[in-house]
Amino acid sequence: MSALPAVTPATPFGRVLSALVTPFTRDGALDTEGAARLASELVDQGGHDGIVVNGTTGESPTTTDAEKEQVIRAVVEAVGDRASVVAGVGTNDTRHTIELARQAEKAGAGGLLVVTPYYNKPPQSGLAAHFSAVADATGLPVILYDIPARSGVPIATDTLLRLAEHDRIVAVKDAKDDLGAASTVMANTNLAFYSGTDMLNLPLLSVGGVGFVSVVGHIVGPRLRELVDSFVAGDVARAIEIHQGLLPIYEGIFRTQGVILVKAALALQGRPGGPVRSPLVDASSAEIERLRADLAAGGLSL
Repeated sequence: MSALPAVTPATPFGRVLSALVTPFTRDGALDTEGAARLASELVDQGGHDGIVVNGTTGESPTTTDAEKEQVIRAVVEAVGDRASVVAGVGTNDTRHTIELARQAEKAGAGGLLVVTPYYNKPPQSGLAAHFSAVADATGLPVILYDIPARSGVPIATDTLLRLAEHDRIVAVKDAKDDLGAASTVMANTNLAFYSGTDMLNLPLLSVGGVGFVSVVGHIVGPRLRELVDSFVAGDVARAIEIHQGLLPIYEGIFRTQGVILVKAALALQGRPGGPVRSPLVDASSAEIERLRADLAAGGLSL
């Protein structure tokens, strides 16, 4: 079986995407040139079909609306002619999320990532109303981001089945890590499921997932490309081999917040990233040395 084209109705944003870090300068200012360079590297050398900006790994809680727009424009200009550019717009305020969605559309984004509203813990009826209102607000396709560990509320299976009826809600970034629930939704809808938990990239493919929105893709993009292409081509043994080889890297990057250690890895490679913004803190020297060992165990020496 041959691999599918990068973007199809079944794979609306391609198969391999990274949740892009937002690069900052040493003094903490936005580095749009770094964002453009990093996105270009991932698409041109890292096997990526798409880039997700302004998500959790992009430190969206601590970037301003104006900075979010600048990042979208920089990445669209850099890779928008050859990769999907999806903008994270989710907040816990429906009105603000709609504003960000419309801003992203005007800035040239090709899709929206909308996280479950966090902290205020809305009921499922509130989630359905929120996501529907955001999807109604633009002409862009929407990825629902289901991550109860951060939001406090999962998107229930019945809610996903209902939301799948909306023409512009086309995908789920799944970080709920419930393969049974994901299987039920995929069996009963056309929603494309993207893994939002790197450790479960291959397991989600095995039950019908189409690809990944990855953090480790910043540093092992070609290996993720080979993993998904091998699986789609029917070479499951090779996909398992790649998955198992990546385990030390998955574990290493997520020993603390993923953005902290992936920015540390990028710094070790001399690539854009820079510091994280408070209340996050940069990796300590001990964490960096542990990261070097983890990455070396996964075949990546820095």
